[in-house]
Amino acid sequence: MSREKEIAKQLRVKPRAKARLDERDPGWIPGSEFESLSAKELKHEAHALLKQGVEELEKRQELLWASDTYALLVVFQALDAAGKDSSIKHVMSGVNPQGVEVVAFKQPSTEELDHDYLWRITKALPERGRIGIFNRSHYEEVIALRVHPEWLDAQHLPSRKRDDGFWQERYEDINAFERHLDRNGTKIVKIFLHVSRAEQKKRFLDRLDRPDKEWKFSAADVAERRHWNAYMAAFEDALTATSTDWAPWYVVPADHKPVTQALVAQLLVDAIDDLDLHYPTVSDEDRQRNEAARRELEGERD
Repeated sequence: MSREKEIAKQLRVKPRAKARLDERDPGWIPGSEFESLSAKELKHEAHALLKQGVEELEKRQELLWASDTYALLVVFQALDAAGKDSSIKHVMSGVNPQGVEVVAFKQPSTEELDHDYLWRITKALPERGRIGIFNRSHYEEVIALRVHPEWLDAQHLPSRKRDDGFWQERYEDINAFERHLDRNGTKIVKIFLHVSRAEQKKRFLDRLDRPDKEWKFSAADVAERRHWNAYMAAFEDALTATSTDWAPWYVVPADHKPVTQALVAQLLVDAIDDLDLHYPTVSDEDRQRNEAARRELEGERD
């Protein structure tokens, strides 16, 4: 098994097994060769790995586009300040913008609330040959709404108890939905950026201390931080219930942003590699036409 595959295996939540987020270190750094590095040296090495990953992803994205058989859907979930935006920005920096679409799911509109909660997700799915990135997703429906079940009132659902059975049914629906997508050519990679409570605090304070970052801060983020334990419990249950063979969850340590970004890039490269794609073949008839076109071009006078 390659080193990259071994790291991915460690990050993956094994299907039918507990996520065990409390046993996963948000500051984990893969590879013993990095453990003795200073913070500056670690950042330098991680940036080098990220650069390599971005270059590899650029090649894979072109192959994905050319084959026009599969789509790649990347789902990002995390607590505030875990680095979703920066991961998307840096990991996708080398990819052709025509082949990527980023969707940030925020508070649902009135129209969206009048449909089932997967309706707006289905509308935003990537086309074949493209990479779709969900910055938050349908998983808010079993994470944020589990922490704040009163928010379900806006969905005007049929009257019933919102007990463990209610959430279990949502997990089942999500698994079935994602299996349907996988069977029809949408490869799903789900990434939970696992940030520590201490690092989140540090990043919040950094936003407040810097005029160029304060616009990113919201007092509501601190209000949600008071529900830290409830959110972690909701993530634990959701990741455990919905990490499947066809749509696995990866818990990526998020306390060191350059390391996080390098890991995410490699996961996406691996995901496309696993599709075993090939460039379209050129028929003998088309090749003959191409040779005729070549002779015509070469015979032109400049």
